[in-house]
Amino acid sequence: MIALLGLGMVTVFLYLVMSKRLSPMVSLIAVPAVFALVGGFAPDLGDMITDGITSVAPTAAMLLFAILYFGIMIDAGLFDPIARAVVRLTRNDPMRLIVGTVALVALVSLDGDGTTTFMITVSALLPIYRRLGVSPVIMTGLACLTNALLNLVPWGGPAARAASALRLDPQQLFVPMIPALIAGLATVFVLAYVLGQRERARLRTATPALVGAGGPDEVAPASYGGADFDVLAPDRESLRPKLYWFNAALTIALLTALIVGVLPISVLFMIGCALALIVNYPRLEQQRDRIASHADSVVAVVAMVFAAAVFTGVLSGTGMIEQMAQYLLAAMPDALFPFFSVIVAVLSVPFTFFMSNDAFYFGVMPILAEAGAQHGISAMEIARASLLGQPIHMLSPLVPAMYVLIGLAKVDLGDHHRFAIKWALLVCAVVIGSGLALGLISIH
Repeated sequence: MIALLGLGMVTVFLYLVMSKRLSPMVSLIAVPAVFALVGGFAPDLGDMITDGITSVAPTAAMLLFAILYFGIMIDAGLFDPIARAVVRLTRNDPMRLIVGTVALVALVSLDGDGTTTFMITVSALLPIYRRLGVSPVIMTGLACLTNALLNLVPWGGPAARAASALRLDPQQLFVPMIPALIAGLATVFVLAYVLGQRERARLRTATPALVGAGGPDEVAPASYGGADFDVLAPDRESLRPKLYWFNAALTIALLTALIVGVLPISVLFMIGCALALIVNYPRLEQQRDRIASHADSVVAVVAMVFAAAVFTGVLSGTGMIEQMAQYLLAAMPDALFPFFSVIVAVLSVPFTFFMSNDAFYFGVMPILAEAGAQHGISAMEIARASLLGQPIHMLSPLVPAMYVLIGLAKVDLGDHHRFAIKWALLVCAVVIGSGLALGLISIH
């Protein structure tokens, strides 16, 4: 009964969000609260939500100061040269722009942090998307697919969780998976090329003056998409060109410290934000203006994170996650267990979409590993199988970084999902198929 309640809760939530009946934040709060009351968990609802909020508090702090930090860097002009360089390389060509988006995200994603990757990508590329008239939904969709694949590096979240949950060596877990991930990344590049060709043809027909021009300066200013989009305007008052190299050094040092793990990421961004404000905008009124200019983004994202904590808190506190997994295993005939690792790989697609990585890798995967061990399947194989569905995880409504991406790009969540989910399923199929061909998962 609890398993059916959990399935119903997830289904109703997705319906309300994708049909635009309710905003994602309201849905994340209202839907689990109602289902918890219906399930008779009213006395424990407060504790469950409090536990969920406690678990996401460090993430919320990180997002708050990360958004402020990169917002300050954008205001000061750190990413202006990158944007100009990408414009020159794209030559006003949508196909080059879309393929370049995948390349940039793949490069930046090596730091293992999706939020940082999306902030840099949007700040550098969104002006060009708006300038050429290419839909930002393409950027957000491909960015999620690419980052989800690269986030499987050992210092990223999913592989580290899978290894720690089953007490496996992260390097032994990850290295054999590299060819499968390369196949998935190659699929994303092919997809970007195809979408780019389609956009090139569409824009050449609709606005021929904007496509194939000799240089970026030939693009009509009106194609920027409105005066509200001036984040990289060359004459804005917030520019600090004399401090460019200081800001670049500070950002490189911050990202290096993040990768090395000198301090928790939230603490690093707090310190970085304070230094950036003091050096670039030393006067109190300047600091207030910079903080206020990014208040909308900060409030929207942090509120979404705490709203998601209600959803995950109810899922975990009511036992819906464990019951859904147990129900699945109990319903599986013994004849299917030779295919169990393949089934785990397939199930990881919806599981990692509906659940947080913590919930899946610490709550569900150990149950799957135990069931596999009873039929002679190693924990390493189950762990790898559970990671093969990750290309869709970055689209999960429970991932805070995705809200940063669509918030900065001003893309509707429903539009983002309608575009990206079908391509994410394609990439998942390629990665799982490659895993089966390479022997990462097998039929016993």
